[in-house]
Amino acid sequence: MSQMRVDQSLCILCGACVEACPFAGVVLGEESIEFTDACRLCSICVKACPTKAIWLEKTAVEPSVDLREYQGILVFAEQRQGQIAPVTYELIGKGLELAQQLGQEVAVCLAGHEVKDLGADLLSYGVDQVYLFDYPELECFRIEPYTTILVDLVERVKPNILLMGATPLGRSLAPRVAARLRTGLTADCTTLAVKENGDLVQTRPAFGGDVMAQIVTPRHRPQMATVRYKVMPPAKRVKPHGKIVLCQAEPSQLQSKITTVGFRPHAVASSITDAEIIVAAGRGIGRPEGLELLETLAGLLGGVVGTTRPLVEQGWANYNQQIGMSGRTVRPRLFIACGISGAIQLVAGMRGAETIIAINSDPDAPIFDVAHYGIVGDLYEVVPRLIEIIKEGGSLDAISQVG
Repeated sequence: MSQMRVDQSLCILCGACVEACPFAGVVLGEESIEFTDACRLCSICVKACPTKAIWLEKTAVEPSVDLREYQGILVFAEQRQGQIAPVTYELIGKGLELAQQLGQEVAVCLAGHEVKDLGADLLSYGVDQVYLFDYPELECFRIEPYTTILVDLVERVKPNILLMGATPLGRSLAPRVAARLRTGLTADCTTLAVKENGDLVQTRPAFGGDVMAQIVTPRHRPQMATVRYKVMPPAKRVKPHGKIVLCQAEPSQLQSKITTVGFRPHAVASSITDAEIIVAAGRGIGRPEGLELLETLAGLLGGVVGTTRPLVEQGWANYNQQIGMSGRTVRPRLFIACGISGAIQLVAGMRGAETIIAINSDPDAPIFDVAHYGIVGDLYEVVPRLIEIIKEGGSLDAISQVG
């Protein structure tokens, strides 16, 4: 079993490791440091130690399966009422990137009824195969048959990596599939990378976003991850070269105890997740009336207003406006951050924006580290000036006029 080790001859009892540990897993004794049951073997203390007295001793463990049997990347294509969920195209884009590094193929699993046209369209995004399950029993999502057919497919094709969207459907389906396959699952990933040996490095926020955890599954296959929408660029259309593989399912595999499924239409028109322009408010707006000013700016730009978590907790805004790892992940063309300090929880949910403009009175605010343009000043002076410029027929290209 892996464990932390200390070279007492090098340890100077400075306490740097105690301060660095986010889990309170290191304590300072009279003669040496000690690791408690709270230690997560994260190695943060190793990096913090100025004398290199700490290291993680890893115990080699044999894989539970023959890793050589598992090749390629499988993406589960979520569809509802004949429409592919947008996160699917992002998963395909990332899958193609990872597959190119590994020299392997990308396949898609699509389940539904009369969805062959959707399968043909998915081929236009560069995948090699679309495994199609087309049955009336699969028209609506029911957890039992969807779990059964996906597990059966994985056991037959043996993908190295299985990717799913971190949507309500994906969050319901993925853990059940992982449990049946006896493999690991990392939920709500924001970044994916792959090692030369095929290990998938899955990055996700942990402990309220204070830590970005990197997780690998070295002993089990497939490596499973759910990925948030809008954190990765979608795949682009190309000339199709793949094929559709019609998959058979036994009647027993399609049975479900759920007999009736209802539909609730999505209100996607004003969804902050799909917005191209977002004016976001942070704690720095100081008072709820400040949101009205930002709504005016957003309206002139054809955008929507988003907020950080503190404003939602104070009751100034609705949860569906919250941006960040505990809210929505966004990827707009333009993101204007007003009074936002730039905490990691927020930045992880919006750093995919094409252009970021930050307005903050603190010149040392972390938000300026990720912004493309920055204005140091009182937002109650800056924003009205921006509104005035736009009303006069100008554009945000005239940002230099604001100062």
